[in-house]
Amino acid sequence: MAAPALDFWFDFASTYSYPACMRIGPPADQAGVVLRWRPFLLGPIFKAQGFDTSPFNLHPDKGRYMWRDLERLTGDLGLAFRRPHPFPQPSLLATRVAMVGLAADWGAAFCREVFRAQFARGMQIGDAAVVGEILREIGVAPDPVLARAGGEVVKDLLRARTQEARSIGVFGAPTFVTTGGEVFWGNDRLEQALAWAAREN
Repeated sequence: MAAPALDFWFDFASTYSYPACMRIGPPADQAGVVLRWRPFLLGPIFKAQGFDTSPFNLHPDKGRYMWRDLERLTGDLGLAFRRPHPFPQPSLLATRVAMVGLAADWGAAFCREVFRAQFARGMQIGDAAVVGEILREIGVAPDPVLARAGGEVVKDLLRARTQEARSIGVFGAPTFVTTGGEVFWGNDRLEQALAWAAREN
């Protein structure tokens, strides 16, 4: 019998995707659930909802709460936190590179370092030089990866991935989707999503 699986949908510009990404591995291993990393772009989904930026920017009170909540949350998890500027940051290039990496064996490590670069180190993840530096830090030669990430194959895959997210009802990040189609939204739903995925098998 195949191990239970959980799709982890995230956007690098998503604040709560940062703690989710940094903590998801150990509880998934403990639950015996295989993670399927699903980077996508929230921007097109937000536009379809009538938003031209993050809802946290559109609603200042909600935004102020979110930043303080994230400070508390990352502090409890022992994660460094630095508010990125600007917010949200362009995540297109990093997402394309992540798709290349997830087809190899370094994708998860790259994703964690992109989140750390943005939310702990204050780096600009939309900058090709920064993405190249992250690749070098994890032992991957940047030039061939960046060239592949800019190709039509990866661009088409990312468009299809984002459309898939929208078609299954993903409206924010992080979102966790079980094999049976149960959707759980938010970092605080990770444990519930893992438990549900384990029961489905």
